[in-house]
Amino acid sequence: QVQLVESGGGAVTAGESLTLSCVVSGSPSTFVARAWYRQAPGKQRELVASISTGGTPNYVDFAEGRFIISSDQAKNAAHLQMSRLAPEDTAVYYCKLLGPTYYNWGQGTQVTVSS
Repeated sequence: QVQLVESGGGAVTAGESLTLSCVVSGSPSTFVARAWYRQAPGKQRELVASISTGGTPNYVDFAEGRFIISSDQAKNAAHLQMSRLAPEDTAVYYCKLLGPTYYNWGQGTQVTVSS
């Protein structure tokens, strides 16, 4: 069974940085990208960034220039380096495998940014 486990969240002050990690256990059969999503209280889950299996990253507007997504194929992991964090980045962050096969969400990791 494929499981995604996120880690690295925490409480920081605005302007600081955090790096999130996601380790995938099991053997996912087909996926085309790894992605990070986030869900703030009272809001819908939204895409933050994705990286294709070929290594091409894509970012949504609020992540561009502040966040860097990377993957480690050998360790079946993905990372999200977040810098210049702001209170509006407060959310639970989740990783996801994108592709024709559905894989369950992980439990997420909480990021809290205070002003």
